[in-house]
Amino acid sequence: MEKLTKEEVHPKILQALLKVDSDISVEDSLENEMILNMGPQHPATHGVLRLLLRLDGETVIACVPELGYLHRGYEKMAENMSYYEFIPHTDRLDYLSPLANNVAWALAVEKLAGIEAPPRAQYIRMIITEMARIASHLVAIGALAMDVGALTVFLWTLREREKILDIWDILCGARFTNSYTRIGGVANDAQPEALAKVKWFIDQYEPNLDECERLINTNRIFIERLDGVGVISGEDAIEIGLTGPNLRGSGVEFDLRRATPYLFYNEMDFNIPVYKEGDCLARYFVRADETRESIKIIRQVLDKMPQGETLANSPKKVLPKKTEIYSKMEELIHDFMIVNFGINPPVGEVYSAVENPKGELGFYLVSKGEGHPWKCKIRSPSMVNLQALPMLVKGHMVSDVVAIIGSIDPVMGEADK
Repeated sequence: MEKLTKEEVHPKILQALLKVDSDISVEDSLENEMILNMGPQHPATHGVLRLLLRLDGETVIACVPELGYLHRGYEKMAENMSYYEFIPHTDRLDYLSPLANNVAWALAVEKLAGIEAPPRAQYIRMIITEMARIASHLVAIGALAMDVGALTVFLWTLREREKILDIWDILCGARFTNSYTRIGGVANDAQPEALAKVKWFIDQYEPNLDECERLINTNRIFIERLDGVGVISGEDAIEIGLTGPNLRGSGVEFDLRRATPYLFYNEMDFNIPVYKEGDCLARYFVRADETRESIKIIRQVLDKMPQGETLANSPKKVLPKKTEIYSKMEELIHDFMIVNFGINPPVGEVYSAVENPKGELGFYLVSKGEGHPWKCKIRSPSMVNLQALPMLVKGHMVSDVVAIIGSIDPVMGEADK
């Protein structure tokens, strides 16, 4: 961290930092207080996030988060490539849950184009989405524990995540950036070996999570670093736009899988973990409990999943299978047209949102009937959740800022779109 002088702080940011005490002049304020840079390259900011902190001693009086250090421009990129070409880029949004992003994009494009994936493909999508949720929450729990000084739990949660990445390797040949979904279904059927590995994982997962919880839930340092820190009420959480575990940790029972069901979530029996305390500890408990509910959903999906096709039969909108491309002229022509010119959904606009591990991930697409979106807007949960930081850190110590960022669980890859 570095102390800044008045000249080194942008006037608008300085005004935002000092607005809580407008009767105090800038000179008087800076004489008795400090303005510190935290980030953008700081191990506790979970990516390139810059926080400007106004401090009285070690107590935070005000905070201004500054995003935008990645300059990725994904929304503009989406407007200049076909709907299929953008699938690999969704992996790089919340890169801790790439398959969940894949599914969200495919659902948005299918809603725009009027396509419905076959039932088996939808069940496979539910498996990979819930596995991605577990993988993301494991990193969130481990990183939060490491942020407050508990290194062992981070290693244990990554050990469990590695098992999920091994399943991805079997399923689609990639561990991290998967690009597995397709518009109208998934790239290939789930192999028996992959499904067997999924069943093995969910059978052995809960005892390993219990082991992690026994280590930190009874650790006095871990509990005291989180209990009562970064509190936000349910009303304020709704007002600021929080979604996902951060909202449910403030006592608001809202989950898009129940509120606006998609895929076959309306047929699943699962609970929505809610804690009313609204602090860092509550947000940690929500994520741990949600992984157990994901296990419950995956068990039901494995029992209910039918046999059948994994790609919709819609030649002008869905890429044909390779075996057909190499043997039939019609399919070869359709493949050529889709790859080179894209699908042509009707003129119109849609907003499609899913319950991603970090909250509501939404895609707003506007079509002019061309092979690429005329307008794309990504509603990324990490960016919206970071709006709560000034409210959460106020009145806490600098060391608490580290715990609060970890409890929000941002990934800057989707915050800087």
